[in-house]
Amino acid sequence: MAADERQSAGLAIGSGSRLTRIAVRAVLLLGVLVSLFPFYWLVVMASGTTQDIYRYPPKLVPGPHLLDNMKRVVDSVDFFGSLFNTVVVAVVGTALVLFFDSLAAFAFAKYDFPAKRFMFGMLLMTYMIPAQLSLVPQFVTMAEFGWAGSLKALIIPGAANAFGIFWMRQYAENSLPDELLDAGRIDGAGFFRLYWQVALPMFRPALAFLGIFTFIGLWNEYIWPLVVMIDPEKVTLQVALANLNVLYQADYSLVMAGALMSVVPLIVVFLIGARHFLRDLAAGATKM
Repeated sequence: MAADERQSAGLAIGSGSRLTRIAVRAVLLLGVLVSLFPFYWLVVMASGTTQDIYRYPPKLVPGPHLLDNMKRVVDSVDFFGSLFNTVVVAVVGTALVLFFDSLAAFAFAKYDFPAKRFMFGMLLMTYMIPAQLSLVPQFVTMAEFGWAGSLKALIIPGAANAFGIFWMRQYAENSLPDELLDAGRIDGAGFFRLYWQVALPMFRPALAFLGIFTFIGLWNEYIWPLVVMIDPEKVTLQVALANLNVLYQADYSLVMAGALMSVVPLIVVFLIGARHFLRDLAAGATKM
Protein backbone atom coordinates (compact mmCIF):
# COMPACT_ATOMS: atom_id res chain seq x y z
CA MET A 1 0.00 0.00 0.00
CA ALA A 2 2.83 2.39 0.81
CA ALA A 3 4.43 1.77 -2.59
CA ASP A 4 1.10 2.42 -4.33
CA GLU A 5 0.65 5.65 -2.40
CA ARG A 6 4.16 6.83 -3.31
CA GLN A 7 3.54 5.96 -6.97
CA SER A 8 0.23 7.86 -6.94
CA ALA A 9 1.89 10.84 -5.29
CA GLY A 10 4.67 10.79 -7.90
CA LEU A 11 2.15 10.68 -10.74
CA ALA A 12 0.23 13.57 -9.20
CA ILE A 13 3.41 15.64 -8.83
CA GLY A 14 4.49 14.84 -12.38
CA SER A 15 1.07 15.71 -13.74
CA GLY A 16 1.02 18.96 -11.78
CA SER A 17 4.47 20.00 -13.00
CA ARG A 18 3.49 19.17 -16.59
CA LEU A 19 0.36 21.29 -16.30
CA THR A 20 2.45 24.09 -14.83
CA ARG A 21 4.87 23.97 -17.77
CA ILE A 22 1.99 24.00 -20.24
CA ALA A 23 0.40 26.97 -18.46
CA VAL A 24 3.71 28.89 -18.40
CA ARG A 25 4.29 28.26 -22.10
CA ALA A 26 0.73 29.30 -22.92
CA VAL A 27 1.18 32.57 -21.03
CA LEU A 28 4.53 33.20 -22.76
CA LEU A 29 2.98 32.48 -26.16
CA LEU A 30 0.14 34.87 -25.39
CA GLY A 31 2.66 37.54 -24.39
CA VAL A 32 4.57 37.05 -27.64
CA LEU A 33 1.40 37.37 -29.70
CA VAL A 34 0.34 40.52 -27.85
CA SER A 35 3.81 42.01 -28.37
CA LEU A 36 3.89 41.18 -32.09
CA PHE A 37 0.37 42.36 -32.87
CA PRO A 38 1.28 46.09 -33.15
CA PHE A 39 3.90 45.24 -35.78
CA TYR A 40 1.40 43.10 -37.67
CA TRP A 41 -1.18 45.88 -37.44
CA LEU A 42 1.40 48.33 -38.78
CA VAL A 43 1.88 46.07 -41.82
CA VAL A 44 -1.90 45.86 -42.32
CA MET A 45 -2.32 49.64 -42.25
CA ALA A 46 0.75 50.25 -44.44
CA SER A 47 -0.52 47.84 -47.08
CA GLY A 48 -4.01 49.32 -47.35
CA THR A 49 -5.56 52.71 -47.95
CA THR A 50 -6.76 55.40 -45.58
CA GLN A 51 -10.32 54.25 -46.23
CA ASP A 52 -9.34 50.74 -45.14
CA ILE A 53 -8.01 52.11 -41.87
CA TYR A 54 -11.37 53.75 -41.10
CA ARG A 55 -13.38 50.65 -41.99
CA TYR A 56 -15.62 49.05 -39.38
CA PRO A 57 -15.20 46.25 -38.61
CA PRO A 58 -11.49 46.78 -39.24
CA LYS A 59 -9.66 44.89 -41.94
CA LEU A 60 -7.34 42.36 -40.29
CA VAL A 61 -5.43 41.05 -43.32
CA PRO A 62 -2.74 42.91 -45.31
CA GLY A 63 -3.83 44.68 -48.47
CA PRO A 64 -2.24 44.89 -51.93
CA HIS A 65 -0.95 48.49 -51.71
CA LEU A 66 2.26 48.08 -49.69
CA LEU A 67 4.72 48.57 -52.55
CA ASP A 68 2.68 51.42 -53.96
CA ASN A 69 2.60 53.20 -50.59
CA MET A 70 6.35 52.69 -50.13
CA LYS A 71 6.98 54.20 -53.57
CA ARG A 72 4.82 57.19 -52.66
CA VAL A 73 6.86 57.68 -49.48
CA VAL A 74 10.09 57.78 -51.50
CA ASP A 75 8.51 60.24 -53.94
CA SER A 76 7.10 62.49 -51.18
CA VAL A 77 10.21 62.98 -49.03
CA ASP A 78 13.96 62.58 -49.40
CA PHE A 79 13.79 59.16 -47.79
CA PHE A 80 17.21 57.81 -48.71
CA GLY A 81 19.01 61.07 -47.91
CA SER A 82 17.43 61.28 -44.48
CA LEU A 83 18.02 57.54 -44.00
CA PHE A 84 21.73 58.06 -44.66
CA ASN A 85 21.87 60.92 -42.14
CA THR A 86 20.11 58.78 -39.55
CA VAL A 87 22.43 55.82 -40.13
CA VAL A 88 25.49 58.05 -39.70
CA VAL A 89 24.15 59.60 -36.50
CA ALA A 90 23.02 56.27 -35.01
CA VAL A 91 26.16 54.28 -35.88
CA VAL A 92 28.73 56.91 -34.94
CA GLY A 93 26.79 58.02 -31.86
CA THR A 94 26.40 54.45 -30.62
CA ALA A 95 30.11 53.72 -31.13
CA LEU A 96 31.09 56.83 -29.14
CA VAL A 97 28.65 56.02 -26.35
CA LEU A 98 29.95 52.46 -26.04
CA PHE A 99 33.56 53.66 -25.88
CA PHE A 100 33.22 56.61 -23.50
CA ASP A 101 30.60 55.06 -21.23
CA SER A 102 32.48 51.78 -20.81
CA LEU A 103 35.76 53.65 -20.26
CA ALA A 104 34.24 55.90 -17.59
CA ALA A 105 32.43 52.96 -15.98
CA PHE A 106 35.67 50.98 -15.81
CA ALA A 107 37.34 53.85 -13.99
CA PHE A 108 34.42 54.36 -11.58
CA ALA A 109 34.12 50.64 -10.81
CA LYS A 110 37.74 49.55 -10.43
CA TYR A 111 39.80 52.62 -9.53
CA ASP A 112 39.87 54.96 -6.54
CA PHE A 113 40.48 58.66 -7.09
CA PRO A 114 39.61 61.90 -5.25
CA ALA A 115 35.93 62.92 -5.18
CA LYS A 116 34.90 59.67 -6.86
CA ARG A 117 31.58 59.33 -5.02
CA PHE A 118 30.79 63.02 -5.44
CA MET A 119 31.44 62.92 -9.18
CA PHE A 120 29.32 59.80 -9.62
CA GLY A 121 26.50 61.38 -7.62
CA MET A 122 26.61 64.49 -9.79
CA LEU A 123 26.54 62.26 -12.85
CA LEU A 124 23.36 60.58 -11.63
CA MET A 125 21.79 63.96 -10.91
CA THR A 126 22.23 64.95 -14.56
CA TYR A 127 20.27 61.85 -15.52
CA MET A 128 17.31 63.09 -13.45
CA ILE A 129 17.08 66.41 -15.34
CA PRO A 130 14.49 66.31 -18.16
CA ALA A 131 16.14 66.55 -21.55
CA GLN A 132 13.65 69.22 -22.66
CA LEU A 133 15.12 71.70 -20.19
CA SER A 134 18.48 71.61 -21.97
CA LEU A 135 17.17 72.19 -25.51
CA VAL A 136 17.68 75.96 -25.57
CA PRO A 137 21.14 76.14 -23.91
CA GLN A 138 22.28 73.17 -25.97
CA PHE A 139 21.11 74.84 -29.19
CA VAL A 140 22.91 78.06 -28.21
CA THR A 141 26.08 76.07 -27.55
CA MET A 142 25.85 74.33 -30.93
CA ALA A 143 25.29 77.70 -32.63
CA GLU A 144 28.35 79.16 -30.88
CA PHE A 145 30.43 76.26 -32.15
CA GLY A 146 29.01 76.68 -35.64
CA TRP A 147 27.53 73.18 -35.56
CA ALA A 148 23.83 74.11 -35.88
CA GLY A 149 22.48 72.34 -38.93
CA SER A 150 25.36 69.85 -38.94
CA LEU A 151 25.29 66.18 -38.03
CA LYS A 152 27.95 66.92 -35.40
CA ALA A 153 25.24 68.64 -33.37
CA LEU A 154 23.39 65.32 -33.20
CA ILE A 155 26.44 63.16 -32.44
CA ILE A 156 28.83 65.04 -30.14
CA PRO A 157 26.42 66.12 -27.35
CA GLY A 158 25.28 62.53 -26.90
CA ALA A 159 28.73 60.91 -27.08
CA ALA A 160 28.39 59.92 -23.40
CA ASN A 161 25.39 59.69 -21.11
CA ALA A 162 24.71 59.08 -17.45
CA PHE A 163 22.52 56.02 -17.97
CA GLY A 164 25.20 54.19 -19.95
CA ILE A 165 27.92 54.94 -17.40
CA PHE A 166 25.68 53.84 -14.52
CA TRP A 167 24.64 50.66 -16.33
CA MET A 168 28.22 49.72 -17.28
CA ARG A 169 29.56 50.56 -13.82
CA GLN A 170 27.04 48.25 -12.13
CA TYR A 171 27.92 45.48 -14.57
CA ALA A 172 31.67 46.01 -14.15
CA GLU A 173 31.50 45.83 -10.37
CA ASN A 174 29.73 42.46 -10.48
CA SER A 175 31.35 40.76 -13.47
CA LEU A 176 34.97 41.93 -13.60
CA PRO A 177 37.08 40.19 -10.93
CA ASP A 178 39.83 42.24 -9.35
CA GLU A 179 42.13 39.23 -9.68
CA LEU A 180 42.15 39.59 -13.46
CA LEU A 181 43.20 43.21 -13.18
CA ASP A 182 45.89 42.36 -10.64
CA ALA A 183 47.24 39.69 -12.98
CA GLY A 184 47.33 42.23 -15.79
CA ARG A 185 49.20 44.74 -13.63
CA ILE A 186 51.77 42.08 -12.76
CA ASP A 187 52.31 41.64 -16.52
CA GLY A 188 52.95 45.37 -16.82
CA ALA A 189 49.58 46.42 -18.29
CA GLY A 190 48.52 50.03 -17.79
CA PHE A 191 45.05 51.54 -17.59
CA PHE A 192 44.17 51.50 -21.28
CA ARG A 193 45.62 48.05 -21.87
CA LEU A 194 43.62 46.66 -18.95
CA TYR A 195 40.53 48.35 -20.30
CA TRP A 196 41.01 47.14 -23.88
CA GLN A 197 42.30 43.61 -23.33
CA VAL A 198 40.75 42.60 -20.01
CA ALA A 199 37.63 44.67 -19.34
CA LEU A 200 36.07 44.98 -22.79
CA PRO A 201 35.85 41.21 -23.47
CA MET A 202 34.05 40.83 -20.12
CA PHE A 203 31.69 43.69 -20.95
CA ARG A 204 30.26 42.15 -24.14
CA PRO A 205 26.73 41.34 -22.84
CA ALA A 206 26.35 44.77 -21.23
CA LEU A 207 27.76 46.49 -24.32
CA ALA A 208 25.32 44.59 -26.54
CA PHE A 209 22.36 45.80 -24.49
CA LEU A 210 23.66 49.37 -24.28
CA GLY A 211 24.37 49.38 -28.01
CA ILE A 212 20.83 48.28 -28.87
CA PHE A 213 19.32 50.75 -26.42
CA THR A 214 21.43 53.66 -27.68
CA PHE A 215 20.99 52.86 -31.37
CA ILE A 216 17.20 52.70 -31.07
CA GLY A 217 17.14 55.95 -29.08
CA LEU A 218 19.26 57.81 -31.64
CA TRP A 219 17.29 56.35 -34.54
CA ASN A 220 13.94 57.43 -33.09
CA GLU A 221 15.08 60.85 -31.81
CA TYR A 222 12.76 63.58 -33.06
CA ILE A 223 12.71 66.71 -30.89
CA TRP A 224 16.44 67.54 -30.89
CA PRO A 225 16.96 66.95 -34.65
CA LEU A 226 13.85 69.04 -35.33
CA VAL A 227 15.31 71.92 -33.29
CA VAL A 228 18.96 71.89 -34.35
CA MET A 229 18.84 70.70 -37.98
CA ILE A 230 18.11 74.05 -39.60
CA ASP A 231 19.23 72.73 -43.01
CA PRO A 232 16.24 70.88 -44.62
CA GLU A 233 18.63 68.71 -46.65
CA LYS A 234 20.26 67.24 -43.54
CA VAL A 235 17.23 66.22 -41.52
CA THR A 236 16.99 62.76 -40.02
CA LEU A 237 14.47 60.11 -40.97
CA GLN A 238 11.94 60.80 -38.21
CA VAL A 239 11.81 64.51 -39.05
CA ALA A 240 11.42 63.76 -42.76
CA LEU A 241 8.63 61.24 -42.16
CA ALA A 242 6.79 63.74 -39.95
CA ASN A 243 6.26 65.84 -43.07
CA LEU A 244 4.00 63.09 -44.41
CA ASN A 245 1.43 63.81 -41.72
CA VAL A 246 -0.19 66.99 -43.07
CA LEU A 247 -2.90 68.32 -40.77
CA TYR A 248 -5.79 68.68 -43.24
CA GLN A 249 -4.74 66.09 -45.84
CA ALA A 250 -3.43 63.23 -43.76
CA ASP A 251 -2.93 60.02 -45.72
CA TYR A 252 -2.50 57.58 -42.87
CA SER A 253 -1.63 54.65 -45.11
CA LEU A 254 1.29 56.73 -46.40
CA VAL A 255 2.33 57.63 -42.85
CA MET A 256 2.14 53.98 -41.77
CA ALA A 257 4.20 52.88 -44.79
CA GLY A 258 6.90 55.39 -43.83
CA ALA A 259 6.80 54.17 -40.24
CA LEU A 260 7.17 50.57 -41.41
CA MET A 261 10.14 51.45 -43.60
CA SER A 262 11.83 53.17 -40.66
CA VAL A 263 11.19 50.26 -38.29
CA VAL A 264 12.71 47.50 -40.46
CA PRO A 265 16.37 48.55 -39.83
CA LEU A 266 15.70 48.64 -36.09
CA ILE A 267 14.36 45.07 -36.17
CA VAL A 268 17.50 43.91 -37.98
CA VAL A 269 19.78 45.66 -35.48
CA PHE A 270 17.82 44.26 -32.55
CA LEU A 271 17.95 40.69 -33.86
CA ILE A 272 21.71 40.90 -34.43
CA GLY A 273 22.47 42.56 -31.10
CA ALA A 274 20.05 40.45 -29.06
CA ARG A 275 21.58 37.25 -30.43
CA HIS A 276 25.03 38.21 -29.10
CA PHE A 277 23.54 39.49 -25.86
CA LEU A 278 21.61 36.27 -25.15
CA ARG A 279 24.47 34.04 -26.31
CA ASP A 280 26.93 35.68 -23.91
CA LEU A 281 24.44 35.54 -21.05
CA ALA A 282 23.81 31.83 -21.69
CA ALA A 283 27.56 31.16 -21.79
CA GLY A 284 28.02 32.96 -18.48
CA ALA A 285 25.16 31.05 -16.90
CA THR A 286 26.66 27.75 -18.10
CA LYS A 287 30.03 28.62 -16.59
CA MET A 288 28.40 29.43 -13.29
